[in-house]
Amino acid sequence: MVGWRGEAEMKRQEHIAEAEEVAVRIRIEALKEGGYLGMSPDVPGLVAEGRSIAETIEIAQGLARKIVESCREHGDPLPAVFSKARQKTREFLVSVPMP
Repeated sequence: MVGWRGEAEMKRQEHIAEAEEVAVRIRIEALKEGGYLGMSPDVPGLVAEGRSIAETIEIAQGLARKIVESCREHGDPLPAVFSKARQKTREFLVSVPMP
């Protein structure tokens, strides 16, 4: 019998298994006037500007999601980095209770 904690852990793992994530390269450079500019060689058109590196990365992540949503909505092909991700075998780290 699986206890409450076990059920919650299984649901979390199922949620993780359903999540689809792709590693996208972001090149960040400091701007002379302050702030940072991030661009991706993997996602054409992705250009993000932020006050810090963390903010720039966060903006870039959001833009990458929007680009994928737009491609899907308009029937355009996804950037190659997203297409390759669907073809690869994925690995997940799962916890196994020891008896």
